[in-house]
Amino acid sequence: MRKSFYKHQLLFLAVILLFLAGCHRKTIPSSNLGGTGTLHTETGLASYYADKLNGHATASGEPYSSSKNTAAHKKLPFGTMVKVTNVANNKSVIVRINDRGPFVSGRIIDLSKSAAIAIGMIGDGIVKVTIQYRK
Repeated sequence: MRKSFYKHQLLFLAVILLFLAGCHRKTIPSSNLGGTGTLHTETGLASYYADKLNGHATASGEPYSSSKNTAAHKKLPFGTMVKVTNVANNKSVIVRINDRGPFVSGRIIDLSKSAAIAIGMIGDGIVKVTIQYRK
């Protein structure tokens, strides 16, 4: 009887330790960017989606919504979280990649309208930005 009690205690302790080990985080992502890899930075031009594209399917299959902070990038995996900073005014926004593009020379990201508003680029249309993400 006593052996059985200790076995159950050890099993319980092992389960608790496994649970706690699964909760441990090796690094804390900066600026709400997901992932634990190296922080990558790109600088280039950003544009934003036209209003008429609202509701159209993106390359990921989800409909484009002008009210969500999403973006298009040529190569980053769908779901990647990217910090976009307007170089002119230093305003930033976190967006999720859900589309491909922009396919215009010099442009590195295409933002949803809400993301464009957040970094103050609506009046300019195209602005120089720095983007940061983790792989």
